[in-house]
Amino acid sequence: MKKILFKITGVVVMFGMLLTSCTKDFEEINTNPNNIPDVLPQQLLAPALVSTMRYNQIRNRNFNNELMQVTVDMSDADGKVFRYDYRSTWSDYLYNGWYSELANFRDIYNVASEELNYNKSYIGISLVCQSWIYSMLTDTYGDIPYRQALQGRDSAVYEPQFDKQEDIYFDIFSKLEQANSLLASNTGINGNSDPVYHGDIAKWRKFSNSLYLRLLLRISGKAAVTDTCVKKIQEILETKTGTYPIISSNEEAAFLEWNGGGPYTSPLMTIREQDYRSPAICSFFIDHLATWDDPRIDIPTYGTSNINRWCIAPSSGAYVGVPSGYVTGETPTKRSYFYSTSSARTLMNDPYTGIIMNYAEILFIKAEAAVKGWIGGNAEDYYKDGIINSIKYWLPDYDLTADEYIIKADLQWNESGSLDDKMEQIHLQKYYALFLVDMQQWFEYRRTGHPALPKGQGLRNDGVMPARMTYPVYIQSTNPTNYKAAVAEQGPDNISTQVWWQKP
Repeated sequence: MKKILFKITGVVVMFGMLLTSCTKDFEEINTNPNNIPDVLPQQLLAPALVSTMRYNQIRNRNFNNELMQVTVDMSDADGKVFRYDYRSTWSDYLYNGWYSELANFRDIYNVASEELNYNKSYIGISLVCQSWIYSMLTDTYGDIPYRQALQGRDSAVYEPQFDKQEDIYFDIFSKLEQANSLLASNTGINGNSDPVYHGDIAKWRKFSNSLYLRLLLRISGKAAVTDTCVKKIQEILETKTGTYPIISSNEEAAFLEWNGGGPYTSPLMTIREQDYRSPAICSFFIDHLATWDDPRIDIPTYGTSNINRWCIAPSSGAYVGVPSGYVTGETPTKRSYFYSTSSARTLMNDPYTGIIMNYAEILFIKAEAAVKGWIGGNAEDYYKDGIINSIKYWLPDYDLTADEYIIKADLQWNESGSLDDKMEQIHLQKYYALFLVDMQQWFEYRRTGHPALPKGQGLRNDGVMPARMTYPVYIQSTNPTNYKAAVAEQGPDNISTQVWWQKP
């Protein structure tokens, strides 16, 4: 068995020397390995998953939600994300955090590959989680250290090269193929070590292939790889469904339940209540929901099963938002906001906010693939099923059928519409299905241009949605040669430079 690893700083992360950084308060499977001579996969998995979700949810709240017009952090100060104006200091948090957890998932792979600890499922889960994090990294920054990342300890590679996004994606696909094969063996693991699926390996396999589907769709717009992506999408969804099982219900959704026990406390609970409710709800986000009379924004009836709603405070009996990108000096009045209270259930302490991937996303992927003629089936059916399952993730007892809700909300499918019209219908609903899911709303908007977001007159960056985060500033001094090579290959290190899959 492998000797225990030690914590180091975020800067060293980028040198590839980052070692294990486990959460201290876990019991048994969460025992701090710094205090024992050996480490096991079951001791690393839960802390790595919890920490990754903490990074995801914090930046979902204060970055993704601001860019994607869920909230408006109302201020005339410079550096406000909702105005497409953010400083390079925003970059460090995710870059350092995600690489830190990649080191932990890599360690799970290494330990589970040793003869004494050999376990195909832990190896497969490690590959899935590495693929998940690397996909978020490259979709956020573009070209990143990949093949030489985290090699400082083992190979003394302190200045890793940056890999091209195209190469990263296809190596991720290779990892997910390996994971699918490994997880097919259904080798048992310690269920207490797994806060996502509690040891259900079949569900991990379904998430692996669902992630594969998400990423295939993301790069499918690149002409050079479209045929390859479409062929694999067809295999997963039609011709080889037995080989590539995917998430097929809300019960199989990948999420980390914040049950409030020990380390399983939502990261949103670390935010002060007054800070949590400080941003206004954006008018784009709330206006649609109010028009549809959507049950997800009803005020919860506490003590009943209908508590997993979105907890938006109305103003004088109405839901009223603030337009994003408003001109400096206008100072609109904040009325509706995500409310917080320590005495009742809100999204701050809701157990189901730790979403990695849900069933509704799969259905909207199918709807898009059907609209584009890549698969059979009825795009309208996938669209309707996506809407109702998006609602039922939060409200499993919701009593309207898909058809009843769609008629009530006037969301009927426009079969005679253009491809762009249908993409707008699909992606407006997918936008709500991706609520709270790391940065997926932003990634999908950059890929498709949908849903159509209003453009306020106060936007910076020429009113163009930022295409990426810049690299952390310290990379310029700690890895200057490879940083310069990456910029020469990808383009200027600014928020307007498109990543590979965005470029024509």
